[in-house]
Amino acid sequence: MEIKTHRKINRELCGEPIKVEEGYAEVELRTTELMAADEKGLIHGGFIFGQADYAAMLAVNHPNVVLGAANVMFLKPVKVGDTVVAVARVTSESGKKRIVEVSVKRGNEEVFKGEFICFVLDKHVLERS
Repeated sequence: MEIKTHRKINRELCGEPIKVEEGYAEVELRTTELMAADEKGLIHGGFIFGQADYAAMLAVNHPNVVLGAANVMFLKPVKVGDTVVAVARVTSESGKKRIVEVSVKRGNEEVFKGEFICFVLDKHVLERS
């Protein structure tokens, strides 16, 4: 399926799409030293959130999709060298609103989960009315 949103995103920092279908996406992130928050190699949660957000955007896959809110939980730490996969599914659609459930796993171990509330706008969020 053609990717219609977030085409210029830095995939080294937000992950590489490995599957994009109607209402569904998978994004793989290979963590690096650039993402470390400390000398022990803890990955800053913002990178995991960014990956999950990117997966949610791809599950909706509309050029004008934006994130309105998110309710997330960081379940396990991620360290430099880990590869994590975000799986996003659109679970509800009402008008412009889309609810997307995202789970991020390292192997079979869930490290992050969340609900992303996305909106499909009539035009790009930066276009003036």
